[in-house]
Amino acid sequence: MSGNAAALTMSQAVPRPRADLGAEPQLGWRDRLAELDLVPDLGSNIGSAEWWRGLATLTLLCGTAIATFPGVQPLAVGAPALDTADFNEARAQMIVPLAFGGDTGRHMAATDAVRPLTQTPERPQIELTATLGRGDSFARLLERSGVGSGEAQALANRVSGAVPLADIAPGTRIDLILGRRAARTMPRPVEALAMRARFDLRIEMERIGGQLVMRRIPIAVDATPLRIRGRVGDSLYRSARAAGAPPEAIQSYLRVIGRQISVSRDIRSGDEFDIIVDYRRAETGESETGKLLYAGLIRGGKPKLSMLEWNADGRTQWFEASGVGEQRGGMTRPTRGRVTSTFGMRRHPILGYKRMHSGMDFGGGYGAPIYAVTDGVVTIAGRHGGFGNYVKLNHGNGLGTGYGHMSRIAVRAGQRVNRGQVIGYIGSTGLSTGPHLHYELYRNGRAVNPSSVTFVTRALLEGKALADFRARIRELTAVAPGAALTPIAPKQVEGPKLGSLADVASKRAGEGI
Repeated sequence: MSGNAAALTMSQAVPRPRADLGAEPQLGWRDRLAELDLVPDLGSNIGSAEWWRGLATLTLLCGTAIATFPGVQPLAVGAPALDTADFNEARAQMIVPLAFGGDTGRHMAATDAVRPLTQTPERPQIELTATLGRGDSFARLLERSGVGSGEAQALANRVSGAVPLADIAPGTRIDLILGRRAARTMPRPVEALAMRARFDLRIEMERIGGQLVMRRIPIAVDATPLRIRGRVGDSLYRSARAAGAPPEAIQSYLRVIGRQISVSRDIRSGDEFDIIVDYRRAETGESETGKLLYAGLIRGGKPKLSMLEWNADGRTQWFEASGVGEQRGGMTRPTRGRVTSTFGMRRHPILGYKRMHSGMDFGGGYGAPIYAVTDGVVTIAGRHGGFGNYVKLNHGNGLGTGYGHMSRIAVRAGQRVNRGQVIGYIGSTGLSTGPHLHYELYRNGRAVNPSSVTFVTRALLEGKALADFRARIRELTAVAPGAALTPIAPKQVEGPKLGSLADVASKRAGEGI
């Protein structure tokens, strides 16, 4: 115990009766036996006579327990009541967890009244469903289902006349009814076949008069794109999901607009998202959602961003409504002119001797604009030795760029510039023989080869391609939101439509075929 608390022994807590203080108490044997402590506390009064007596008592008791321990021996078990065969037969009638090997369906042993059949009767017909796998062929699927190779190939040829076999998507379910065979060694003939060959076409076959008759059943399909618009609110993703946009379409939409603007910083809660996806709906109720077709952002009732996927020069990419494609590469090109001189040793055209050319020269007409290759801060803007009118930008992380021989400077020192912003115009100031841009790239203050960093390239639509591109945008944005969900009229069926496969099966069973 801690503090000022005091610990009392049993004799102190419960004092025994005391006789007259002047006389020695007379104790009988019962009193002496009652005072005898057979289990003293071995944690107190260590080393006293009472402690040693308690230790001896404990040792004696432990020795007695060890000496009289009977030991551990396995229990004797007699022979099992059931042998292995009888146990397996009985287990079939039990309720046993599957984890312990439970099984059902075992038959009881046959009695003397049972006589084996010489030949088991065959089912008159077999109904089954097969699924076309990826990389599988239609004929091979029929053969695995029990159809003969000759008939399977003939059926494949018949189906290919209605729809190319390559157009049958993996996962297509094919319902079959196989009839009675002439002999056990022969394959069963196909009595009926039905499948959804294409999203807009169902094919059914039925054997009539010994010949398989095929019916093409067109399915009316509405291909109006699905347009979804709504307010961004607190979360663009949650708002789009609440409006009914599929998760894959929203993810594609965020990826597309994220290449043009910052999704976290540039999108406001009052903006509207405009998502158009490829969408098909069949008269039978099925629907297919395809890829994202159009990604738009509306602010204040006017389009802020319009992106459409388009094929240009054999490459499919997303273009803005103006016809400008995606940015590709690391930095914006400093000017539109071609490269006239590269990084490295060369003979100086004015000084007349070889010296290090620490940048790249871009040709261009006098007064052509010069752009900042990426965001940065202007550190130098003015005359700078042989560079003439010169601008130097600091882009952070030890990266900088320089632009020389300008005819006019459009920025000032300390100014922050954005990627693609005009910082000056091509000229021929300083040690220059003609109008051009001398462009340098610095890493930690040292000039490095600018070609080590790739420039951004952008595809640009012009002429008829641009007109077709804008016409497609007008066509998509003319679709009203939710227009793809209006009811559609069914198409006319070619000839009398066959009944369901279950009807065909019941009819043939009733005829006894």
